[in-house]
Amino acid sequence: MLVHPQFDPVALALGPVQVHWYGLTYLVAFGLFLFLAGLRVRQPSFAGAGWTRRDVEDLLFFGVVGVVLGGRVGYALFYKPDYYLQHPLEILMVWKGGMSFHGGLLGVVLAMALFARLRKRPFLQVTDLIAPCVPTGLASGRIGNFINGELWGRQADASLSWAMAFPQSGSMLARHPSQLYQFLLEGLLLFALLWWYGRRTRPMGQVSGAFLVGYGVFRFVAEYFREPDAFLGLLALNMSMGQWLCVPMVVAGVWLMRWSARSNAVH
Repeated sequence: MLVHPQFDPVALALGPVQVHWYGLTYLVAFGLFLFLAGLRVRQPSFAGAGWTRRDVEDLLFFGVVGVVLGGRVGYALFYKPDYYLQHPLEILMVWKGGMSFHGGLLGVVLAMALFARLRKRPFLQVTDLIAPCVPTGLASGRIGNFINGELWGRQADASLSWAMAFPQSGSMLARHPSQLYQFLLEGLLLFALLWWYGRRTRPMGQVSGAFLVGYGVFRFVAEYFREPDAFLGLLALNMSMGQWLCVPMVVAGVWLMRWSARSNAVH
């Protein structure tokens, strides 16, 4: 059985200024988005529609605002609604931790809708552009979770060669390093599949739908290895909150792909 290395959360300290690993993973995520979206806008389907590097930079700004606000509000609504109803001002205290991917996704959707409206572009064209560029950011975030020793996995057989004890969990039980599972599934594998799928010109909405289905399925699977939130535990049908939130994602993705396939709207 392995033991979590107990990384120092501070990657770099310059006097009173401290740079945390988690902050660096966010910077990596933003940098990867700029690079990959820059490649996407050079593909014929998007270049022909007039997309430029400046659009990518503006998209990043809208996306960052959307993911931070949506992630925080989503965490408050999905995971601790009773607490935050009693302490509404703490929703703004993002430094205290607590972010929801599904809330962040909704925030990004709203931000992209605003971007599309302001730039007079089809909403699904915008989401099709960014969809393959998102998983690398998710992968970067999972590495941050692993370095911090948070969001650890469920108990595993100690004979599993990569089982790991996380002292932060309050015990030395052998656990699945679920952060790394999510890094591989929702990050690298989803990126490879979407990048390959999105290289061809497809009906508008197809790539966005594929992202919803892919992420929803991979996250649903990963949740079987991830320790449920202590204050929620498992819900109906022995499913975690993360799994329940994935169900409408997959349904919406399947519907969007079918609708797109029947339409004639092409990039």
